[in-house]
Amino acid sequence: MTSPSVTPPTRRALLRGAAAAAALALPAIRRPAAEAAARVSLIHLNDFHSRHEPVEARSAAGCRADADAAACLGGSPRLAGAVAAARRAAAAEGRAPLAFDAGDQFMGSLFYTHYRGEAELAVMRAWGCEAMAPGNHEFDNGPENLARFAAAAPFPLLAANLDTGAEPALDGRIQAGRLFGRGGARIALIGLITEDTPNISSPGPRLRFTDPEAAAERAAAMARSAGGAGPVTVVLLSHCGLAADRRLAGRVRGIDVIIGGHSHTLLADGLPEAAGPHPLVVDGPDRPVRIVQAGAFGRWLGRLDLDLAPDGRVAAHGGACRPVGPDAPEDAAVAGLVARLAAPLEETRRRPVARTAAAFGIGGCRSGECALGDLLAEAMLAAAPTAEVALHNGGGMRAGLPEGAVSLGDLLTVLPFGNTLAVLRLRGADLRAALENGLSGAPAPSGRFPQVAGLRLRWNPAAPPGRRVEAVEVAERGTGRFVPLDPERVYRIVTHSYLRRGGDGYAVLRDRALDAYDDGPPMKEAVAPYLAARSPLAPRTDGRIAASR
Repeated sequence: MTSPSVTPPTRRALLRGAAAAAALALPAIRRPAAEAAARVSLIHLNDFHSRHEPVEARSAAGCRADADAAACLGGSPRLAGAVAAARRAAAAEGRAPLAFDAGDQFMGSLFYTHYRGEAELAVMRAWGCEAMAPGNHEFDNGPENLARFAAAAPFPLLAANLDTGAEPALDGRIQAGRLFGRGGARIALIGLITEDTPNISSPGPRLRFTDPEAAAERAAAMARSAGGAGPVTVVLLSHCGLAADRRLAGRVRGIDVIIGGHSHTLLADGLPEAAGPHPLVVDGPDRPVRIVQAGAFGRWLGRLDLDLAPDGRVAAHGGACRPVGPDAPEDAAVAGLVARLAAPLEETRRRPVARTAAAFGIGGCRSGECALGDLLAEAMLAAAPTAEVALHNGGGMRAGLPEGAVSLGDLLTVLPFGNTLAVLRLRGADLRAALENGLSGAPAPSGRFPQVAGLRLRWNPAAPPGRRVEAVEVAERGTGRFVPLDPERVYRIVTHSYLRRGGDGYAVLRDRALDAYDDGPPMKEAVAPYLAARSPLAPRTDGRIAASR
């Protein structure tokens, strides 16, 4: 990974558009070399989600053996090679490299389903991770599973806003931060995790997730007050999402850099998929704050170059977030490791399930109706003959379906959580409340966004949360005719075990359910026959979820 020029941080230069910043040439640094007290490169990754093999650039579905190499990004061998190349390039420029991960290594492929984090740890060892902020998905199999990972990891797990004192499995396993001395720099790295983790994962009742802003403020102040050995540069390693990171940057004093994750946001220059520049610069209370994030699934790798002033502040920045494409050097040892890890998975991965006429992506599934959401909700409804309405969540789909043959492995990559079907009865008023919860995070992408079958929904994105549903109609059994939702009538709902437990804020499904049956089949077994019977599948939507203008 090569680095573009490092530019001095005038406000005009910091806010310049991505196109101007994307030059591939490497002109000399304008600031004389003697003015930088230290030079570092922060190599950053986030939201890898167990994607050890290359994925399609757009859908994040696994790439076929015969796929166009240019359309496939990532994979652990390339990623490890890209990290090594970034380290070498930084060292050649006189920079001290550090490599960090901003969380959600877990969950997203058969590698995680089978190995429960051991595969991720082996690869992170290989590319030399130096610190990690755990993400919400690190808690999907409970604190004990993360504790095993943390005990074996040769790097610290950091989360300043996580109180582990009441959870024996993790007490002492996760720190607030870590000071890195490298190349004359003193980097105070502070970890953060989304406060919403109890609602969107399974951390158990004994962990306490606190306000990340307050935790960052305390930790940053402590880092700076402990600077007797010299000034520090404060870097947040945050699994809170870009919107939260921007708020933190604008409110908390003393923050120099935020390495982000959770929202799967690509901040990069000159790439059409990017949501902003690398870095995105926000005016903080006392200094500009550089924010970076490298998309998701190992498709991109970031390198943020920093020239540090004698007081530890950032004097100039450079670097880039680049695709991990076919031109990335593969690490042969990691390629062998992935091949060995993949061998026990082959029988499952190759079992045919269905065919598609075109790929089903996951873009938009967290903010509106999507073809994959419609397909899965209809499959759930078909698997529960007594149900009238199916409810799934946009965040429950972790990849798209590829074009052509669809294997069981592909389906398990889409639905990696091991959820089972649950059928319950729910009053119409409570069903409406469940839909309000699903819409409460919009228009920003949210894992709780509802994907449905058996009903039609019109909602107002501009209305306040809790008052966004404008109209709901439910299909009559037998006729298929849609009639308005009756708040007093009891409806039969099919959902999955995560939402039934109150995940993603759907507490109404846990607390207001009538006659619930929680021992349904695994989602993969419920969905696969529906897909097979309707092959070839073509992606389409029918307007069942409509936003008012």
